[in-house]
Amino acid sequence: MIPVFVVTGFLRAGKTTLVNRLLAAHPDTALIINEFGAVAVDHHLVRQGRERVLTSTGCICCTAGSDLRSTLDELLRGRRDGSLPGYARVLVETTGLADPAPIVNSLIPGGLPAVALRDHAVARAFRLSSVITVADAQGIAALVARHAQALRQVAFADHLVLSHTDLGPPGDLSALTAINPGLRVHDAGDPAFDPGLLLAPGSYDAAGKGAALAGWLAEAKGASGPRHGGIAAHTLAADALLDRARLMDFLAGLVAGGQVLRAKGLVAVADDPGRPLVVHAVGHRLYPPVMAEAWPEGPAGSRLVVIGEGLDGALLQRRFAALAGPARLPGLGG
Repeated sequence: MIPVFVVTGFLRAGKTTLVNRLLAAHPDTALIINEFGAVAVDHHLVRQGRERVLTSTGCICCTAGSDLRSTLDELLRGRRDGSLPGYARVLVETTGLADPAPIVNSLIPGGLPAVALRDHAVARAFRLSSVITVADAQGIAALVARHAQALRQVAFADHLVLSHTDLGPPGDLSALTAINPGLRVHDAGDPAFDPGLLLAPGSYDAAGKGAALAGWLAEAKGASGPRHGGIAAHTLAADALLDRARLMDFLAGLVAGGQVLRAKGLVAVADDPGRPLVVHAVGHRLYPPVMAEAWPEGPAGSRLVVIGEGLDGALLQRRFAALAGPARLPGLGG
C-alpha cells in the first residue's frame, strides 16, 4: 500500500516551507494541495516535483472525504496509465483551517463508509501513515486556545514541527503535550533536524493521542458543511490589467488592518501581462511578489483570495476592481 502523510497546521504556520523540504529529501513523492477558496495558488509556491502535484479547492474537511478520495483516485489512475511519474508516497497539504477528523476518517479502516467503487480502490491502494502538524513556535499556544481547528491539528498529530524558532525560543509546550501525550516535537530550525525522518512508513494509530479523538472521529462521520467558524474566504476578481504599485499599496493596507489571516492570488499586471504575478501575505506580513512562468489553464485574469474574520467582501471587491486601468487582457472583452 502507498503511504499517505497529512501535513496540516494553522494559517501562517509554514506548511509549504516544510513541504518543499520534504520534496527535496524525497523527490519521488506525489503532493495533493488542498486550498480554502476558489483559486488555487499554493502549487505555484512549490519548488520541486511539480509534475506530481494535484490541487483541490474543495475543502477536504467539509466534503465528507469525497474530494480527497477522488483526488487520490486520480493519482492512482495516473500511476496505472503512466500519465504521472512514479511515486512512492503521497503528501496531503491541508488548508490552514482544516479539521483533521474527516481527513483521518477518509483514510483509516472503519472510517467513512465507501460511497463509490472509487472509494474501494483508494482504500486498497493507500494507507494513512501519519499526521504532521506545523506550528509557529511563537503563537501556537494562543492559537490552540482560540481556534478549535488549531487544537485538533495538534491533537491528531504524530509529529509537531515548530517553525520560526529563529525568532525566539518556543514558549511552554506543556499544554500541547497535555492535549496529545504521544506528540513528537521537532524544531525545524535545528541544523540536526532531518525532515525526511517524518516520512517513515507506518499505520496511523489514534491510540495514545488523547481521549477526545474517538469522539471527534465519530462526530465527523455524521457531519458535513463548513467547519471554519467565523472565518471566511472572499475571492476578488478583475479582468483588466492592474497597476503594480497601486496593487502593492492595496495589499499593504489590507494586511495592516489586522483582520486578514491570509491573502493569496494570481494578478495580471500592466507591466508584464503575459505572466501572472503571484502575491502572498499571512497576517501582517506581505511577501515579495514573484512572476510565475505562465498562466494556468483557463481564462487569464486577476483572482485574489482573502481569508479573514469580519471582512466586508463587497467593499474589498470594489477596491480591488478600482486598481484596474483601461487596458484589458486579450480574450477578456478587450
